[in-house]
Amino acid sequence: MTSHIETLVQQLDGKADKSYDARAELISIGADAIPAVINGLPSLGGFGQLTAIEVFEEVGDPRCGPALIGLLDSDNPTVREWAAMALASLKIDGAVEPVRRACLERATPPDWSEPEGIRWALTELGARSPVVPPLTARLRPTTADNAPGWPSAHFTEIINDLADHAQVILYSQFWRVDAGGTYGVSGPALDWEVDWTAPWQHLVEESRTWSLLEASEAPTGDNIFVAPTWIDRTDLHPER
Repeated sequence: MTSHIETLVQQLDGKADKSYDARAELISIGADAIPAVINGLPSLGGFGQLTAIEVFEEVGDPRCGPALIGLLDSDNPTVREWAAMALASLKIDGAVEPVRRACLERATPPDWSEPEGIRWALTELGARSPVVPPLTARLRPTTADNAPGWPSAHFTEIINDLADHAQVILYSQFWRVDAGGTYGVSGPALDWEVDWTAPWQHLVEESRTWSLLEASEAPTGDNIFVAPTWIDRTDLHPER
């Protein structure tokens, strides 16, 4: 006979309202629900597995660690990304190498969403140290802790500083900050296709060229900030 908790687990794959209610009840049940969620994972689709990951994170039970590591082999890139981030949030022992392999073995382009989530996870797990050159660090505003990046007036300096330290800029986002909050701002729509098999220094200089072109067309103003995303060579070719 199917238990009430097992029924809730299957409802994670249901319509949004029913899935949300099942998620909330499983979280309220807490640790007692975790074994059934783990056992039910293989029968869930992508949506249900993503919702199960949310349950794992909210309950915070380390017993879900092996199940989350197993989800790193999913065919669904969003499931892999969320599983990696949950492993980091929960500080699961033994997660570093499976998380590191999750993208590298598939050669997923580093400017896609999944690798960004995995880089965040590796940083949180203490297995990755983002490179922040001295000038870039100094130009970061210190008066507003919630500033979403750097003042756009410094964008060109930051681009050159990152490239001079062999960093590849993947993309940049722009934000407007005023008394009412923080809002996304459209930037130049540049279409840069990257050959990730090219030598690293070629990628560095190509990203510099495209980013400087972007800076020449970027929105400006005292309340406009830019948040570039960049990677080091070790993110693409980890040293073993």
